[in-house]
Amino acid sequence: MTADADDIRTRTRALLATHPPQHTPRLDFLRARFDAGLAWVHYPAGLGGLGAPRPLQAVADAELEAAGAPDNDPRRIGIGLGMAAPTLLAHGSDEVTHRFLRPLWVGEEVWCQLFSEPGAGSDLAALATRAVRDGDDWLVTGQKVWTSSAHLARWAILVARTDPGLPKHQGLTYFVCDMTDPGVEVRPLRQLTGEAEFNEVFLTGVRIPDRHRIGAVGEGWRVARTTLMNERVAIGGHRLPREGGMIGPVARTWRERPELRTHELHQRLLRLWVEAEAARLAAERLRQQLAAGQPGPEGSAMKLFLAGLNQEISALEVELRGPEGLLYDDWTMRRPELVDFTGRDAGYRYLRAKGNSIEGGTSEVLLNIIAERVLGLPSEPRDDKDIAWKDLAR
Repeated sequence: MTADADDIRTRTRALLATHPPQHTPRLDFLRARFDAGLAWVHYPAGLGGLGAPRPLQAVADAELEAAGAPDNDPRRIGIGLGMAAPTLLAHGSDEVTHRFLRPLWVGEEVWCQLFSEPGAGSDLAALATRAVRDGDDWLVTGQKVWTSSAHLARWAILVARTDPGLPKHQGLTYFVCDMTDPGVEVRPLRQLTGEAEFNEVFLTGVRIPDRHRIGAVGEGWRVARTTLMNERVAIGGHRLPREGGMIGPVARTWRERPELRTHELHQRLLRLWVEAEAARLAAERLRQQLAAGQPGPEGSAMKLFLAGLNQEISALEVELRGPEGLLYDDWTMRRPELVDFTGRDAGYRYLRAKGNSIEGGTSEVLLNIIAERVLGLPSEPRDDKDIAWKDLAR
């Protein structure tokens, strides 16, 4: 029988009664929540859900929030929740989903995404990392780049080339890679901001069991598209309170520092404030579509818009502060778990926002997606579509 709102409410209150948040260790509570099917109610029973309609998640969340229940720190484990979990659910075997989803949701195991490569970032299908079958395993060799959380991750979703004799989109296969296995080397990638939030990952003969293959051999591009679609929705649909994003610090400065104001800056701030609020409300609509099981290409449009908006806001803040805006708080090499947009200086926000138009799919790629899948325009001419990857000029 499909659960309804009353059933979800009853189950949530039963969880709170047997595991009072104030007296239950955080991880124990999260494990109990997963086992009760209240982690993501639309997932199947046994995998953190109840097979219920997605919108009913809000019923459980409201009850849990009112009771002061702990959350599962979604920002720290955002790649696992936003990209790995829906991909594993859609394409993984029963063994894979039962092994990985519980520790992923609870946050016991952090995930990263081994997709981008030095010679294949925007054109992901051109990747060169190879996976060669060896008995019941695959041997993977190659290099990945711009990998968030690789220095924290236990597991990674990985796309590798398994048949270079096929055109580039057809010879790919999707795997789960153990980041603690021999042959995996993670090196910090120091950024413009001075910190190393991203990594390079070198894979040398890494042995991956075939049971950790996701989808059929050669179906890696189809599986990866599931990941990418969910990635853009996860980025574009991030929940924020009013003035909770990049617009917050500059709005506060405007209110607290009247000596910095000019008419021209006032006009620009007004426009950006309205756009930030429109983006916040549009993100809410995006989440509602996701809850209804209709993520669509709107996530790409929102991700594209937010990248430009953040860069405009951070530039305005530097201008508003004048020479003070050029100061930088700390160039010390650090490896943060999270991007701290609002806790650092204006100079940090200005530099870090430059990456918004690259990470999670470049703005140029997103423009193509919108043109082809939303507007229905003809695809760009591609002369590499039917040529074996090994014969392509590189």
